[in-house]
Amino acid sequence: MIINKTVVRNQAYTRSSCGVRERHNERKNESYYNADIQLERVPFNVHFKQSEDTYEQAFDKLLADGFISTRGLKQDGSAKIIDEMIFDVNTSYFEQNGGYDFAKKFYEEAYQLAVKEIGDERYILSAVMHADERNKAVSEELGRDVYHYHLHVVYVPVVEKEIKWTKRCKDKDLVGKVKEVIQQVSHSKKWPKFKDDDGNWVNSYSLLQDRYFKHMKSAGFKDFERGDYKSTRKHLSVEEYKVQQEQKRSAELGNSIKIKENTSAKLDRKIGTQKRVDMQKSEFSKIGKKATFTDEIKLTPKEFSKLKRLARTGIEVQNENDELHEELTKIKFNYNQLQHAYNGLQDRFDKLWDDFRKLRDKAQPFFDAVKFAPERIKSVVSEVLEQRKQRKRERGMDDGTR
Repeated sequence: MIINKTVVRNQAYTRSSCGVRERHNERKNESYYNADIQLERVPFNVHFKQSEDTYEQAFDKLLADGFISTRGLKQDGSAKIIDEMIFDVNTSYFEQNGGYDFAKKFYEEAYQLAVKEIGDERYILSAVMHADERNKAVSEELGRDVYHYHLHVVYVPVVEKEIKWTKRCKDKDLVGKVKEVIQQVSHSKKWPKFKDDDGNWVNSYSLLQDRYFKHMKSAGFKDFERGDYKSTRKHLSVEEYKVQQEQKRSAELGNSIKIKENTSAKLDRKIGTQKRVDMQKSEFSKIGKKATFTDEIKLTPKEFSKLKRLARTGIEVQNENDELHEELTKIKFNYNQLQHAYNGLQDRFDKLWDDFRKLRDKAQPFFDAVKFAPERIKSVVSEVLEQRKQRKRERGMDDGTR
């Protein structure tokens, strides 16, 4: 019997990672290595909030309008400026309760929880329910296409921070009093770490599991249990690490591509000088007058001087133009190679994330068993390991007698 579980994850990203998440969430890639993503199903994805701008542009607009402050953030690009919540329930749950239409209602309610957790809907850059990822296992089991529904909520982590007057204030009566209140961008303060009952440090957003579960129950949804994200993080850290490394490499490659794009744009602007040369060419036709009875062209001293100046300019610009065209061709070739490599990394990231999720679902029964009967599971595992050692010893003895 399948046990339906609610799961919510939270991940923080730097500015350089925004493009990667945006292309995946908003389905801006032309193709995906993950064959489960069906691009013809993209129109079925549901936006509970959609920005007309990119994630970066939307963030910068909030900053420019004074809704958020980056005071205190590192300026070396390492600061986490956006977070993403991913709300999930296993595929079968939705198939048991009405499929696509039920999923829309379910995640519309989950979005309301996200707004409450984030604090202000203005801080949400995008909220989209994916309905275009085919669940291969369930589809084969039921003999028809079945899709895995889940919700991505991208937002700016903001906390209210009081700025107080310091001792440098001339009015000593103001020292220690509140000078101003800012909405500070801070992932670490939004989700501070704390120690659990075992003395281990955990992120406070792991408690989202409880609030997600309770919120959906109180909203009338049922027949599911609370997921345990901490457990899966602990036992599947290798797979998650691979996903994070691919994401990091994609972000770094994305920066390289952006540099190439900027360089290419500058070269295109320089080549635009050729247009000015073309305009100057028209001036040649206006220089000089034909003699009355001969084919000779008569030039005034002023016209002759102007002609020489235009000729020199034309030769110089033509040489520069040829060099720039050659450099631009190389840049565009390198850019295309980088773009191809970048798309490949993005596809690998998508596949790794999907593999991680599938592995997590497969391993979940074992984790549940460890939680409810740890001593019994420990005994079984010890017995299996001992049998394995015994077989190895026996094989070693056989090899020694040959």
